[in-house]
This record gives sequence, structure tokens and C-alpha cells, in this order.
Amino acid sequence: MGPKSTNKDFNFNELFLKFIANTKNGKRLQPNGKKISEGTIANYVNTLKLVNDFSQYTKFELRIRCIRYLNKRELVVESNYWKKFYKKFTAYCNDTCGHYDNYVGLNVKNLRVFFNYLNRDMLLNVGEFHKKFYVRKEEIPIIALLPEELNHIIYDATLVAKLTTAQKKVKDLFVFGCTVALRVSDLLALKKTNIRTIGNEKYLLVRSKKTNTPTQIRLPEHAIAILQKYKYKDRLLPYFNVVILNKHIKKLCELAGFTSVVGKHRDKQGSSKEIKTVREKNESARMCDLVTTHTMRRTAITTMLCLGMPEQVVRKISGHSPMSKEFFRYVSIAQTYQDKETEKVFDLLKEKKMGMLVS
Repeated sequence: MGPKSTNKDFNFNELFLKFIANTKNGKRLQPNGKKISEGTIANYVNTLKLVNDFSQYTKFELRIRCIRYLNKRELVVESNYWKKFYKKFTAYCNDTCGHYDNYVGLNVKNLRVFFNYLNRDMLLNVGEFHKKFYVRKEEIPIIALLPEELNHIIYDATLVAKLTTAQKKVKDLFVFGCTVALRVSDLLALKKTNIRTIGNEKYLLVRSKKTNTPTQIRLPEHAIAILQKYKYKDRLLPYFNVVILNKHIKKLCELAGFTSVVGKHRDKQGSSKEIKTVREKNESARMCDLVTTHTMRRTAITTMLCLGMPEQVVRKISGHSPMSKEFFRYVSIAQTYQDKETEKVFDLLKEKKMGMLVS
């Protein structure tokens, strides 16, 4: 006879808290040996809270069971338990909380990472049921200014005349962000020590908080002119709370005339639905309604690619990996832009006719 079947249950919360603690203290690392970022750890904390809120709201009892000595019938019961958990949890996220597929998928991905940790690091043998947790993803359009639009923001004097003093500071911060391709957390943390002067040129040197990747970019004249406006003791640029900055950026782009209707769609359980804006009427979103602090980095990357900078150079500046799916989306936008510019050139070529040669 085989070994006697015994059920060994573990407390879900205790194990997840240990997973978070070991990530914070460096006992759990990335495959390349680097520490896991604070942002990722914050996501783990949010996932645990979401799962506990789900458990309390639905009365779903959370537990984790070692499967080492389970018989066939007990394994089926365990498989059904996690199928039920996944179905109820994702329904709670989508229907009760109103979350969209990208956010639900992030939390499901974190749960899969947690279960892998239990099996590989803690050797608890809790099974592979989590591998059936499907991670949904949305293809959210990249909102970025094209080169002509960025030129308008930088150089149009009539726009500047419309702005308040605070909005002018937002404009400077936005333009600088649309030039250097930094994440907003790195942009707002810039100090004087991040500037290096070599001959007559100024360079921005930054190590990303999120990826710990070093970035160096030569600053153009308009970016240097922005830095020369501000004489703060240590930081380079005006500082804004991110939530307030998002509101200011939307208003800036509205004043710049970027008000064409583009619509906003989000997915829930794979079904797309248009999201209306909260303006005076229940209307489709305009471009200015959709810009955020992320638009700065996206615009910088798009501009570099559209104007012909080699992909490997842009990746070095942006910190994307060579096989990044997100980066290929920028390349696709740039290719569309370049195709339109090429078409303009050939249209001009049609207008050129060979003149008659006079002997």
C-alpha cells in the first residue's frame, strides 16, 4: 500500500506576506540576480489586498494545500477549487470592482509568480493549477504627439500667450519630458548632478529607478533653454504632484488645439467597450482627454523613430530590451509616419517635368 493520504493546508496570507518580505529583503531576486523593483513589490501588496477584499466580499475561503500525498479524487477536488477561485476572482475584479483586463491580468500574473515561488523556492509542492490562470491583456493604443504637434507645443508663440504662469511651467516640464524619453518618476527626480557638460554640449545622465538602466542623451537647444529658466537649489525642473500634472497636461493639449475625437476603448473579459468622458456631455474622448504623463516618454520615443534615429540608438536611450513588444509598437507608428512622408516626396516628384533642351 502507498503512503496514507494526509492534507496539509497553509495560510494563504502568511505565505503571501512571506513572499513579499523575501522579495523586499533580496532573498528573492530576478533571474539575472538583480533586486526586484519597489514598483513591482507595491504591485504584490496591491494584489494581496485585492485577493483579501475578494475573499471577504464573496465569502470565498482562501487556503493553500500541499498535494504531495493527495489521491486522485483529492487532486480533482483541488483542481476544481482553483478553477472556481479563478472564475470568481476575475468576475469580482471585472464586474464588482469595474477593473479592465490589463489590471486584472497584472494581478493574475502576480498570483502565478507567487505560486511558482511556493513550488520552486519554498518547495511546498502546491501543484501546477495556477498555470491554467489565463492572463488577459489589452492592446491599448499609444497616445503620443507626432513631430509636427510637438513642434507646435515647443515653438508656437500664440500658445504661450494663452498660458498662465503655472501652465508655462507645465509646458516646460512637458516639452523636456517629450525630449528625453524618461519615465515621469525619473523626470521629476532630476537634479543638477544629472547634467554633464562636454565641450559646448550638455548631456543628461540618468539611472532609471524602475530598471536601474543608465541613460545618456545630448540635450538640444530648446531643452537647454528650459533648464536655464529655473534656478532651483538642487532640482532641475518645476515639480508637480503626478495627479495634478496629468490634469495640467490635458489642459495644455486642449489649449494647443489637440481636440480631435479619437475615442477610448477598454476591454473586460475580452469584450471592448467605449469609455465616455466626464465633460459636460457624455461624449467620446478627444486626444487631449487621453494624454497623461506617460505621453511625454511615448512622444520622445516616437519622435526619435519618426525622424530617422536608428532603432538600436533609441532603445539605448529608452532602456527597452531588443525584443520588447512595446518598443515594436513605437516602430510601427514611426513606420506609418515615414511612409506618409515618403508619399509626399513622390507626390512632389510627379510635379517635376523635364524641360525642353534648347540647342
